[in-house]
Amino acid sequence: MPFHKIVLAGGNGYLGGVLAAYYSPLAEEVVLLSRSKAPTRGNIRTVVWDATREGAWAAELRNADLLVNLCGKNVNCRYTRKNRQAILRSRVRPTALLGRVIRRLTHPPALWINVTSATIYRHAEDRPQDEAHGELGKGFSVDICRSWERVFFAAETPGVRKVALRMGIVFGAEDGVFPRLQKLVSWGLGGPQGNGRQYVSWIHETDAARVTEWLLHHPEMEGAINCTAPYPVTNEEQMRIIRGGHWGLPAPAWLLSIGARLIGTETELILKSRWVLPTRLENAGFVFKYAHLEDAVAEIRI
Repeated sequence: MPFHKIVLAGGNGYLGGVLAAYYSPLAEEVVLLSRSKAPTRGNIRTVVWDATREGAWAAELRNADLLVNLCGKNVNCRYTRKNRQAILRSRVRPTALLGRVIRRLTHPPALWINVTSATIYRHAEDRPQDEAHGELGKGFSVDICRSWERVFFAAETPGVRKVALRMGIVFGAEDGVFPRLQKLVSWGLGGPQGNGRQYVSWIHETDAARVTEWLLHHPEMEGAINCTAPYPVTNEEQMRIIRGGHWGLPAPAWLLSIGARLIGTETELILKSRWVLPTRLENAGFVFKYAHLEDAVAEIRI
């Protein structure tokens, strides 16, 4: 096997499951740091931590080929004061804790990836945003991402390569955004959302996992890296592709606002235009398996 140990902090969520399944045949062991116990599945085992203080779990980081930090409260909620504090705390505190632990290890992870978000860039309908020419946005979500990355890069971890992976919306069959959009389509509600012109920067779950492995093999890559497919689409295009030619009722912004309040979420998650390109990955030679949304949706539906 090419790898000894892969550690996924906060790895009991959707993307953690994707990464665990991906690395299971590639590594001797995959370790999930989780707040709750779970049975061992083959070479995937769970170690309990509370993400706030050092404990026996710290030993799991020794000699790891890769640490991926996936910690963070789901942002699919109302941005009340309590939720805002929880969203920030659930990202910054585990990141700072991991940095303190890694600094003291004699054999720390070779690569530490912090999965952040492509929403760090501004609302963009005029031109795409990338690592070199992108403009950071304003507002709560952007402030969270900036604080998150600031703590990550400020951690003193000599000898550890660090990548802030600015992840787009992950598409997969089992969980995440796609099943929810598919359900809207099945109800006849799969038309454009808002004016439909806002961009969606997405990535197929397989490519999201492939990027992390590719980074392991490319030691020259570090810093902030966009993890999105090279061909983002508008919301209108996204919904048309998912509908597969069927009609869908449009949802204007005012209706989305009412619906968001009823289900306890924020319209920003739908209406913000995230036009983000993976320039650094492509320039360094990474080839996406699913570059076009049509191909990604077709694979998910198989």
